[in-house]
Amino acid sequence: LETADFQIYLLPITYCLVMVFGLLGNLGALYFFFFKMEQKSPSSAFVVSLAVADTIFLCALPFRIHYHLNGNDWRFGDVMCRITGTVFFGNIYISIAFMTCICLDRYIATIHPHTYLQLRNTRWALMVTVAVWVVTGTATLTFMMTCPLATDGSDGDQQDAISCFENFSHEAWRSSLMPYSAISLVFGALLPSLVILVCYPLVARRITRIKTATAKSALRIIYAILAITVLCFLPYHVVHLLHLLWRTNVINNCTAADVIYKIRRVTMALVSLNSLLDPVLYYFATGRCKWSFRWNLDWLKLKKTKTVYTVSDHYRTKWKVLLLSVIVCQKGQQVGVRKRDPAEF
Repeated sequence: LETADFQIYLLPITYCLVMVFGLLGNLGALYFFFFKMEQKSPSSAFVVSLAVADTIFLCALPFRIHYHLNGNDWRFGDVMCRITGTVFFGNIYISIAFMTCICLDRYIATIHPHTYLQLRNTRWALMVTVAVWVVTGTATLTFMMTCPLATDGSDGDQQDAISCFENFSHEAWRSSLMPYSAISLVFGALLPSLVILVCYPLVARRITRIKTATAKSALRIIYAILAITVLCFLPYHVVHLLHLLWRTNVINNCTAADVIYKIRRVTMALVSLNSLLDPVLYYFATGRCKWSFRWNLDWLKLKKTKTVYTVSDHYRTKWKVLLLSVIVCQKGQQVGVRKRDPAEF
C-alpha cells in the first residue's frame, strides 16, 4: 500500500484551524446557553449536548495533530491512544445522533404542533438526551476497552513506528473491528441520514402552506443539518464502507486500495469540520443569537445620542439599559423586543 504523504500537512493544518475556531464557536455557544439564555426550552438539551461533545472532541485534537506531524508515530502510550481516538471517532456518531434529534424536534414542531406543545410539558427531551449519551457512551467505551487500537508498524518507512486507530491487520478487522464498523455504519450513519432526508421534504412541503416564522426557522435548521451531513459525514462513511469492503477482501485490487486509503485521509479532514460548522447550526436553532446581536448594536448606537425610557405603573423613568419592553423616542419610531414564538428553541 502506497503512502499518502500529503496527510502529514493536510490533517494537522485542518485540525489546527478546526480546533481554534471551533473552540471559539462552541465555548461561546455554551456561555450563551448557560449564562445568557433566559428562557430555555426542553429541546435545548440537544443543542447543548452537541456543543459539549464538540468541545470534548476539540480538546483531544492536539494529540492527533502531534501524531500526524510526527509522521503518524504515536508517542503518548496505549491508554491515551484509546481515549483520544475514541473521543475523535465517537464524536462523529454522537454529533449525528443529536443532529437527528434536533431535526426530529423541528419536524414535530412544524408538522405536528399540537403534539409538540404537549411534549414541551414533559421531560422527553431530557430522557432522549440521556439515552443518546448512555447508548453512544456504552458503545464507545466497549470499543475502547476491547479492541487493539495502538499497533506496531506504520504506513511509511518507519518500521518501529506506532500507529493509533489505523493500519490494523486483516485479522484484527475480521475478529473485532468489522462488527463495530458495520453496526456504526447502519445505526450511526445510514438510519439517521434517512431520517434527515425524510424530514427535509416533509417540512419543506409544510412550509409552503403555512409560512410561519417557526416553520421557516425549522427549515433553516434542517438545511444546516443537511449541509453538514453532506459535506462532513457522507463522504467519510461512503469511503469508510469502501475501506471496510477492502479490509474484508471484497475489494482486492491494489490500485483501488491505494485510492481508498488516500481519499480516506481527505475524508478524515472533512469529518472534523463538523465541529467548526456546528455553531452555524446553533445560530439557526436559537434565533435569539441574531436578535441579541442586533439589539446590542442598536443599544450602542442609541447610548450616545438618545434617552431610553420605560413605562411602568404610569411613571416615566430614565434607565441606562433595556429591560423587558422599551419605547425609544426618535423621530416617531418605536423599537420593541421581539415576541417569542412558542415553538422556538
